[in-house]
Amino acid sequence: MAHINETPILHKGTAVNEDAAAGITGRDIRLSAANLFIAFIALLIGGFAGLLQGLVRSGFFELPSWISYYALLTAHGVMFILVLSSFFSIGYLYAGTSRVLGGLANKTIAFGWAGFALMTTGTLIAAFLIVTGNANVLYTFYTPMQAHPWFYIGLALIVVGILLNCIGMFITYQSWRKRNPGKLTPLFAFFANAVFVLWVFASLFIAVFVIAMVIPWAFGWVATIDPMMGRTLFWAFGHTLVNIWMLTSISAWYVAMPKIIGGKVFSDSLARVAVVILVVANVPGGFHHQILDPGLSVNVKFLHVIQTFMIIFPSLMTAFAMLATMERTGRAKGVTSLLGWWKTLPWSDARFFALIVAMFAYIPAGLGGIINASNQINQVVHNSIWVTGHLHLTVGTTVILTFFGISYWLIPYLSGRKMTPTINRLAVAQTVIWASGMLLMSGAMHINGLLGSPRRTANTSYNGHSAAADWAMYEMLMAMGGVILVVGIILLVYIWAQLAFFAPKGKTDFPIGEDYSPSDASPLFMDRWSIWVALATVSVAIAYIIPLIDFASGHNPGSPPFLMP
Repeated sequence: MAHINETPILHKGTAVNEDAAAGITGRDIRLSAANLFIAFIALLIGGFAGLLQGLVRSGFFELPSWISYYALLTAHGVMFILVLSSFFSIGYLYAGTSRVLGGLANKTIAFGWAGFALMTTGTLIAAFLIVTGNANVLYTFYTPMQAHPWFYIGLALIVVGILLNCIGMFITYQSWRKRNPGKLTPLFAFFANAVFVLWVFASLFIAVFVIAMVIPWAFGWVATIDPMMGRTLFWAFGHTLVNIWMLTSISAWYVAMPKIIGGKVFSDSLARVAVVILVVANVPGGFHHQILDPGLSVNVKFLHVIQTFMIIFPSLMTAFAMLATMERTGRAKGVTSLLGWWKTLPWSDARFFALIVAMFAYIPAGLGGIINASNQINQVVHNSIWVTGHLHLTVGTTVILTFFGISYWLIPYLSGRKMTPTINRLAVAQTVIWASGMLLMSGAMHINGLLGSPRRTANTSYNGHSAAADWAMYEMLMAMGGVILVVGIILLVYIWAQLAFFAPKGKTDFPIGEDYSPSDASPLFMDRWSIWVALATVSVAIAYIIPLIDFASGHNPGSPPFLMP
């Protein structure tokens, strides 16, 4: 098949070394490894900040006077939601693209390192201001809550760095297409390009919000800011960010998982159609975070609910494709009973086990997303900790467990080492520990949310009110789940260190699945990203032109800044 490239191909502009230990060049390895290193540090910091949050909220621990609960909340959110997800996605997608396209272009490496430098600098600035208590604005950094101006400059540097990485990916993608006319881009590269297309859409919204609105306001150059405009621009970014995680994750489900279980990709064309729908329909979904906002008419909200529900279709397509892939693999191995193929799956292989547990978590996570996006039901759960529980099912379980599973082949692939049976068993145990902790924590959050417990608050006792007394047991379970998760993080870091530095030398491949049938190949116009970007732009225009014009009309006098304790 045209989209399978088992070995690096030497071509002008990429300087691919076919003798590279991991199958890609040393310079590509170093760029991916550097991004993964920052992601792992963010996991440690964000994980411990989350643990302290749970202990404080449940009453098990009292913070010293020099640090705020809201500083921990901000650190937990920014490190996990923005820093970890961004750096890991870039490191993983660059490595996989190098694997299937025969190396990264010279300009891609230059843009990649420039982006890495800006993102790292921005992360350090933002982290310093969070730790010093000058950025207690939660991970959503909603206005009119105000942080130190340099916190926003740090965020802006991260965004600009991401955009430089986007340019780098597009250069390699287009370079391959020019050298291979009449051929479909490898499926993994198609996924990678889609992720970076979404990054461009997301970054444009957050750049307008942070650079054009928040930084002048934070420096005091303007007295007030429009919170509704800010929330709208943020969630055009924030919801797109959610699907950036998901698209990154399902790239491993579609492309790597079939190879791991000894099968083939169920349908190349189905995968590409699912990707295109997700890209085209994604951005307007951000409005379901604003169903309770007063500045939007009922008609506009109804339109956005419909647009949000379009994302359900690629999710259902993915669920079908994953089950079909696993069943067909079992049938190819001779299984004839109705569910006998289930037993043939490599449950003891940590690379597969982490992915399948992530897929299981995606079922309730997706159902919760439908609830959150439904106009009437959202009004019940919106400002409760139910929403936090949903977030921990999506990013905390489905996405993060997929990232863990990816790392079990990605790290040894980059380091030129092999996973030993002992490390594999530890990785399986780590998956069980993480899933158990997240099930306990997220389950308690969902129940407590239905009981009315609020989110984003440090103190939920309400001076001993009887309604709040019912929340105490579930907050204790949340804290217990946090302890289990930190144990999982510590074990994971040990596994990563082993795979990076101490495991036996050897060759680990980046698993790329083959197609079942050449006749299933997608038409070449699927690679015409100008079509899909144009359709996505139209979708964004339908959703945002009217609300943004209304917000910018001057009817809102704006708000002065508020500082969180």
